[in-house]
Amino acid sequence: MSFVEYGDTIKDGDTAIVFLGHESMFPVKVQHGSVTQTKYGVIRHSTDLIGKKYGSKVTCSKGGWVFILHPTPELWTMNLPHRTQILYSTDISIITMMLELKPGSIVCESGTGSGSLSHALIRTVAPTGHLYTVEFHQQRAEKAREEFREHGVEHLVTVTNQDVCKNGFGVSNIADAVFLDIPSPWEAIGHAKSALKAEGGRICSFSPCIEQVQRTCLAMEEYGFTEINTLEILLRVYNVRTVSLQIPDLGKAVEDNSSTGFDSSNLSHQGSLCANLQQGTVQFKSGVPLREVVGHTGYLTFATKS
Repeated sequence: MSFVEYGDTIKDGDTAIVFLGHESMFPVKVQHGSVTQTKYGVIRHSTDLIGKKYGSKVTCSKGGWVFILHPTPELWTMNLPHRTQILYSTDISIITMMLELKPGSIVCESGTGSGSLSHALIRTVAPTGHLYTVEFHQQRAEKAREEFREHGVEHLVTVTNQDVCKNGFGVSNIADAVFLDIPSPWEAIGHAKSALKAEGGRICSFSPCIEQVQRTCLAMEEYGFTEINTLEILLRVYNVRTVSLQIPDLGKAVEDNSSTGFDSSNLSHQGSLCANLQQGTVQFKSGVPLREVVGHTGYLTFATKS
């Protein structure tokens, strides 16, 4: 099993996603002899998971059932253990596009955090690219290395435990893109410039506060970056519902006795139909925004090395 290569069958040691519903799923480490408890009953790894195909419908001990899904960066973002605040798919999608990433790209990232963006970056640059990710916190760096190894992507990523603002990324003049998600990104702009390739490399900085954005933009300008641009991505979800509205009373239809072939009995019938409709309601499908909408997450500042 690998997060960047699809496998048909579930194997011992795989990370799989137990899907109970769109709002209810969780990851599980598949191990021979282990069991997983769900609200529908027990899942026995040896008999219910190992050897079965991903996407299979598995019946639990109480008679309920779940789906077992192959892990992807999107599913991992929704189910990973949170060691820090994470980036979600809305921001991740614009980051990978605006940094112009593709298979073979070299990317530097700081900080690693919970690895949400890291998994998406690894899949984007695979199979010939590489991610250099720097994490200040030692335990988080060690946990990230362990997860990358379990997810079969350790050959595509190098995890370094150091302060990027003081020591940089540990590479020079090779990166196609740099991503910063740290409290003071302006202190790391010089190191980012050193890590980027000679010309045309892209940089992105994620900051929740506009004051951070201002200082970062000034630092980018000072170090000669061009095309400096700040975006804010807001997600608005709609629910599709059936809405009932009363038909308005627009008055009686004007009779036109001059029409050729006019049938007074037919007009009487139509008038009766119209009267019945005007007293009733009509149902139709409508998109309704959620009452509570996830608002600001952070500002994304992009720039190009001149």
